[in-house]
Amino acid sequence: MTAVAIAAGVVVADLLTKRYAAIHFAGGDVEVIPGILSFTYVENPGAAFSSFQAGGPFLALAAVAVLAYLLFILRHDRPVLEVVGFGFVMGGAAGNLADRIFRAESFLDGKVIDWIDLWIIPTFNLADTAITVAVVILVIDAWRRR
Repeated sequence: MTAVAIAAGVVVADLLTKRYAAIHFAGGDVEVIPGILSFTYVENPGAAFSSFQAGGPFLALAAVAVLAYLLFILRHDRPVLEVVGFGFVMGGAAGNLADRIFRAESFLDGKVIDWIDLWIIPTFNLADTAITVAVVILVIDAWRRR
């Protein structure tokens, strides 16, 4: 239940912030820290770093597979950090999957809304951030248990 609750929180926050970005940033960038951080509105049909531009349906199906697998393995007791990390992965995957489903023109090809623009990396969203946080948590957990 912990992982599902974390995932639900991530999805709600992700979808709300994407909606806010669509309303407030589609007309132009908002510079928060000049040259470093701005909020913008980008529709990304692919994956991170603008790869897989035509791979929306594949990415959506991969997200479904990840969600199913994590729900399957979470039926048994897991270490707390692992559960938290998996919750963030599920929330990030489900947040971007929602865009692929509900913003689609055809089967699962909806564009994901990205809105956080750091000067050094491509524009991203809270779902992407959740997955990155999950990787850090899972690496720390693996390092602690070795």
